[in-house]
Amino acid sequence: MNTLQYILVSVLIVSLISLLGVFTLSLKKKKLHQTLSLLVAFAAGSMLGAAFFDLFPESVEHVGAEQTFTWALVGMVAFFVIEKFFYWYHCHGGRCAHHGLHGHKHIAPYAYLNLIGDGIHNFIDGAVIAVAYLNSIPLGVVASIAVVFHEIPQEIGDFAIMVQGGMDRVRALGLNFLTALAAFLGALLTFYFAGTVEGLTGYLLPFAAGNFLYIATADLIPELHKEETSQKNAQQLALFIGGILLILVVKSFFGHGH
Repeated sequence: MNTLQYILVSVLIVSLISLLGVFTLSLKKKKLHQTLSLLVAFAAGSMLGAAFFDLFPESVEHVGAEQTFTWALVGMVAFFVIEKFFYWYHCHGGRCAHHGLHGHKHIAPYAYLNLIGDGIHNFIDGAVIAVAYLNSIPLGVVASIAVVFHEIPQEIGDFAIMVQGGMDRVRALGLNFLTALAAFLGALLTFYFAGTVEGLTGYLLPFAAGNFLYIATADLIPELHKEETSQKNAQQLALFIGGILLILVVKSFFGHGH
């Protein structure tokens, strides 16, 4: 196979593996709802871990510390504004509508924010895989493996966030699949316009990190504080820390692979 074929096959495998984990989980409806808050705790931890252990260091290498934290702040402010827009759109007279145009229940703004952030993240994943393969086939394989280990918990967490935010499972799966296609866009743009997209990636990294920080701290962690039982709180804390540690372990094993 040539380099482009390697890139496309790897991105396809990464996308299918990520969606397979979500689809398997979605089949266990009772189990899903019983453990939803635990998955959200894991997602919050993995988002913080990805921002601080993965996205920030990579961005500093690309554009330097000052630009990294500037664009992270821009990302946080941007998603605050976007969330305010969703609240304004869905809420009237001080209270939120509980149904949309077709009678569906209200979907929390953070569910849409998560989709935007996941799309950016998948775009970057595709770009990273393409850049690695453009350097060498072995490096591309290593990068793809690193993305798989990162994406499986991330995609499961994303699915849990969307369901927690009010989406039904079929819609959540469909939208999750659409965001996965962003990886192909990132890979193809990088392959054909490596220099330009590489520079763009340097600014998208901290922007995505700002998104992760905003969702984790403004939306997910407050949800976790609503739990009242000590046993569930302990489980949430364990999974929250576990999400952080998993990203750290993956980063340690694969270094600059992602």
